[in-house]
Amino acid sequence: MKKIVLTGGGTAGHVMPNVALLPYLKDFEIHYIGQIGGIEERIMTGQPGVAFHGIHCGKLRRYISKENIKDFFNFQKGIRESKKLLKEIRPDVIFSKGGYVAVPVATAAKRIKIPLISHESDLTPGLANRMIAKSAKVVLTTFPETAGLIPDGKGRFAGPPIRDSLFEGDRQKGLSFLGFSGAKPVLAIMGGSMGSRAVNDIVRNNLEYLCERFDVVHMCGKGNLLQDADFSPAVMKGYRQYEFITDELADVLAATDLVITRGGSNSIHEFAAIAKPMIIIPLSRKASRGDQIENADSFEKRGFALKLSEDDVTDELFREAVGKLEASRGEIAAKLEAARFADGTRNIFEEIVRVVGEQA
Repeated sequence: MKKIVLTGGGTAGHVMPNVALLPYLKDFEIHYIGQIGGIEERIMTGQPGVAFHGIHCGKLRRYISKENIKDFFNFQKGIRESKKLLKEIRPDVIFSKGGYVAVPVATAAKRIKIPLISHESDLTPGLANRMIAKSAKVVLTTFPETAGLIPDGKGRFAGPPIRDSLFEGDRQKGLSFLGFSGAKPVLAIMGGSMGSRAVNDIVRNNLEYLCERFDVVHMCGKGNLLQDADFSPAVMKGYRQYEFITDELADVLAATDLVITRGGSNSIHEFAAIAKPMIIIPLSRKASRGDQIENADSFEKRGFALKLSEDDVTDELFREAVGKLEASRGEIAAKLEAARFADGTRNIFEEIVRVVGEQA
């Protein structure tokens, strides 16, 4: 049996594409290398047939901090741990979804000459993936225009890796889980695996307005639930809050008509693939390199979504955008249906098979 090592972590966006690949890897012995105690350990430990291995790693900062010294040594330790694991596992190929935990894995892979395939979700490559690309045999991309930005001709367009399970949701099961009748459109809010204070705050500031028009399911992230007593009876009738939804997510999304989300590439492509019109509130440049803004701009230009700036959003602008999305949801959904996104998951798998075949 061929062996594969998957890696990536730090956020769910660096982990869930690997989950999407798992059904395609039935003929592989699957190992996952991630950060000890990271979100990838929590997600992948529960996946059948996957052996999880934890390593140390540091955070990649773009600013001066005394923590950089400690993280330098953590990276060196992570490289040593990765090298030891890879020599023990002896995989035929490594697939990296990025994030800082993948950097020591990629570095070790290059040193012991194990072929590595990387995937870049965003419109422009992030720091971790630029470092990983130096060790990669090929860098697959979600956006077609990104492939040309990868040095040494390594870039190749594959498309977004989408979980097949998202296409199998049942609307009635989703409504039943949420306790909604289906008489109103359902609005889903997702701010990422750790939640988003900016998104949570603007939504909760406007719950009375939203619940007049929609039934609302709010996935607000770990530690961000509020008490029922914080909401009026009118709001509680049509508002459901969860830290996350996992097993029932496909059904909930099947019941969903509109989405408010951050600008993570994997999330917005998954919503697009199941034709959910959305408002994207990307992470601002104050807290990021601007990758979510670029992703949101691309979707807005193609008519797939509306974009709101986190720095400038007000209650008035938020309500205006919600009204505009509601009015144009049929038009946006039609554009998403017609878009025919590339089957990124299958394309990634085929590239894995190709690279393994070259080693035979």
